[in-house]
Amino acid sequence: MTRPDTRTSPRSTPRPAAQSAAPPVLLTARQAAEKIGISYPALKHWILAGRIRTVKTPGGHHRVPIDALEAFLAPAPARSGGPRISGRNQLQGTIVEVTVEGLLAKVVLAVGSQRVTAIITADAVRELGLKKGESAVALIKATEVMIIRP
Repeated sequence: MTRPDTRTSPRSTPRPAAQSAAPPVLLTARQAAEKIGISYPALKHWILAGRIRTVKTPGGHHRVPIDALEAFLAPAPARSGGPRISGRNQLQGTIVEVTVEGLLAKVVLAVGSQRVTAIITADAVRELGLKKGESAVALIKATEVMIIRP
């Protein structure tokens, strides 16, 4: 049985444990703002107010450790695999009609006793795999809402 060589050269000196740990991931202020979904100026205000932890570079620039963003990230949605959408007017329903004509398609969604109709591209219908009887969500984006009485 041979003994392992215990001699060490200057080049093979083991590193101390503190140096072997991976350095924290640091983001620029712009990257951090984008990651948590706020504007760059808003994040700069947070940094200057001490609301978010940063590390200063030798040049005086702020870098945000990725773990400092955890408190500001929204929890993962209960739905799995779906995209996160900021729109508040989301109506869950069932597709009752899909009509494709040329480049456009009409999709009718039953939401309770009401119907919501969307005109979208035929490509979108194919990409989303929209079919009658399947579940879907109508995302309504509007700058004005009017109310009338019948």
